Amino acid sequence: MANKTSIKSAAVAKKPAAKLAAAKPVLLAGGNPQIPKGDGDAPVQAYIAAMPGWKRDVGRRLDALIERNVPNLRKAVKWNSPFYGVEGQGWFLNFHCFTKYIKLAFFRGTSLHPVPPGESKHKDVRYFDIREDDQLDEAQLTDWVKQASQLPGERM
Repeated sequence: MANKTSIKSAAVAKKPAAKLAAAKPVLLAGGNPQIPKGDGDAPVQAYIAAMPGWKRDVGRRLDALIERNVPNLRKAVKWNSPFYGVEGQGWFLNFHCFTKYIKLAFFRGTSLHPVPPGESKHKDVRYFDIREDDQLDEAQLTDWVKQASQLPGERM
């Protein structure tokens, strides 16, 4: 019996750490997935796949909406959040899971019309929160995404 356990443990130890992490990401406070930093679509898709419950569907919708409306889109996961930018212009948006909502951050949000409702301690940043029972106004989100993607982005 002990021999079987030892063989099993050795087999698990041989698996690459990335595969083990990809199998079951850790959820941080508020259910935010802990995904390794990385550039490109793959880490963003891993983040979205790890979002808990209803948030996963919203994450997929947001990602698709942004992809459809931003040419030369650049994606990455930084600080356990998906970031969206335009190649050569910096980042314009990210989102993050909290216990009861998803928070979209528009890095130049005070320049959007209308200005997203959530205030920030950073003078240019504005937030938009999405809760489980909210009806997404995709037309407004699309408009904000298009506007934000045309502004100078943040360098991070």
